[in-house]
Amino acid sequence: MRVLLVAATTGYQTRSFADAAQRSGVELVLATDRCHKIDDPWGDGALSIKFEAPSVDEVAADGIVAVGDQPAYAAAVLAEQLRLRFHPSEAVRASKDKFLARKKFYDAGLSTPNFRLTQTPEEEPRYPCVVKPLGLSGSRGVIRANNTQEFRAAFARIADIAEPPLLVEDFIPGHEYALEGIVTRGRLQVLALFDKPDPLDGPFFEETIYVTMPPQPAISEEAQRAVTALGLTDGPIHAEMRVNDRGVHMLEVAARPIGGLCARVLRFSGDVSLEELILRHAIGEDISHERLEPGAHAVMMIPIPRAGIFESAGGLEEARKVAGIEDVAITAKQGQSMVPLPEGASYLGFIFARAETREASIAALREAHARLKFEFALTLPVVK
Repeated sequence: MRVLLVAATTGYQTRSFADAAQRSGVELVLATDRCHKIDDPWGDGALSIKFEAPSVDEVAADGIVAVGDQPAYAAAVLAEQLRLRFHPSEAVRASKDKFLARKKFYDAGLSTPNFRLTQTPEEEPRYPCVVKPLGLSGSRGVIRANNTQEFRAAFARIADIAEPPLLVEDFIPGHEYALEGIVTRGRLQVLALFDKPDPLDGPFFEETIYVTMPPQPAISEEAQRAVTALGLTDGPIHAEMRVNDRGVHMLEVAARPIGGLCARVLRFSGDVSLEELILRHAIGEDISHERLEPGAHAVMMIPIPRAGIFESAGGLEEARKVAGIEDVAITAKQGQSMVPLPEGASYLGFIFARAETREASIAALREAHARLKFEFALTLPVVK
C-alpha cells in the first residue's frame, strides 16, 4: 500500500512518519513545496508542489496524510484530485483561518466569545481581549490585552509578523485542554485528551506541559460539534479548548496531528505510534479498537527563556535519570537563532515522561527540566 505524505520539510515529524511507514509495511511518497527546478537535492524522490495551488500528475496512492496546516490544505486539494479519502479542502481552509473557524462555530451554535476582524489599532475592543493573527499556529502572535495601551502595543507587535486584519476576541477564562483524534466519515474518535497544567492566562500563551487524562464526555461531544461545524470528515485532527463553569469553549480544530515531536509521547496497544495509526487509517483500516497504553503520558515542550543564539545544552544525562523520564530530545541546533513567543515558532526540545499518575508525570518533567542548563550567545538588536 502506498501513502502520499504532504509536508513542508524533511524535518523530524516527517521522519517519524517515514519510520512509522517502515514499521507498518507502507510505502511513503513525499510531496513538498521545494523548488521544482532543483533535481532532488535531498535524494528522497519527493514530488514538488505549491501548497496554495497544489497539483500533481496522476500518482498511484492508496491514501494521503499531511504534516502542518498549509500541507493539510494542499493534501485536501490533492485528495480531491486523486479521489482519495481526506477532509474536504473547504473545511481545511476554514480550520486554518481563525476568523472563518470562529464564524463556523458561531453559526453552529457553539459557545464562542465576542469576536471580530480588526484592521487598525484604533478599532478598540472591550477588555480583556486576545489578539490573534489569522493563520499562524502554536500560539505564535497571540497576545492578551487588558487596556488600550496594551491593545495597541499588541496590535503593532503582531502586525510585524502577520499582516492585518487580525482577530480580536474576548478573553475566555478557564482551564485549557488539547484533544488528539481521528475522523472517519464525519465521526470523531478521540485518541487522547491532554491536560495543560500550567496556567495560560497571558499576556502570551506559551504551551509547556501536556499530560494525558481520562476522556471527558462534555469535551468529546463539543469537539464532535466543532468537527461537524467545520465540515471535517476523514483524517486526523488536533483540537484546543477551554473549560470553565459555563461549559466547553472550542478554541480551534486543526486538520492535522499534533506538531513537533509531541506525538512521540503517545503509544497505543502493542507499542503502536500515532503516526502508524494515521497511516493505517489513511489506507482504510479500522482503528476504532485502538487504545492508549496504561499510565499518564506526558511531554514538555522546552520553552526558550530568552532570545539568543543557541550554543549548548547541559545536564541531559542527569535529566534522563529522573524516575519516569523516557527521553530528553534537544531539537535546537548549535548556532540557531532562538526567539521566544509571541514572535518565535519553535522550542528548544522535548522531554517525555510516563508514570502511573498525572502528578508523578508532571513532577518528573519539572525535575528533568530543572536539571537542564542552556547556553546562549547574545544577539545584537536590529536597527530599523
